[in-house]
Amino acid sequence: MSNNAQTIAQFYTAFQKKDYATMNSCYSDDIVFFDPAFGLLKADEVKCMWEMLCKNAKDFSLTYGNIIDLDEEYSTCDWVATYTFSKTGRKVVNKVRANMKFAGGKIIEHSDAFSLHKWSAQALGFSGWLLGWNKFFQNKIKNTAKKNLLKFMQAK
Repeated sequence: MSNNAQTIAQFYTAFQKKDYATMNSCYSDDIVFFDPAFGLLKADEVKCMWEMLCKNAKDFSLTYGNIIDLDEEYSTCDWVATYTFSKTGRKVVNKVRANMKFAGGKIIEHSDAFSLHKWSAQALGFSGWLLGWNKFFQNKIKNTAKKNLLKFMQAK
């Protein structure tokens, strides 16, 4: 197993345990992250996002696999998180493709790809199914996620 694959396995094994400290130790100090729900995050924002998600996770389970080294710098993997969305109490099964760039044994860029429409249909029910494809609705989800992250960071 390559060093990158070992780091990915360490990251997601820690995520399975909701061990955000170990997850964050896999990142460089200047990590850049992107996903459809939070948008672009940098450094401490990324690390606080994982802490917030781990601390707030309800009925959480995670599987990962299909780790592929594209070259010495880039790797991908698939992961699936199953949890109860706290705002609505609805079950979510989120299927994600992670793309990561590595340098010096650390993840320096991390991008998670998933369908925000499918996520919103599961998490929010009918309104998410009906409107989840809409950019305005997706921006509202993103703004709410960032606002919640900012509140979490300020409370720390």
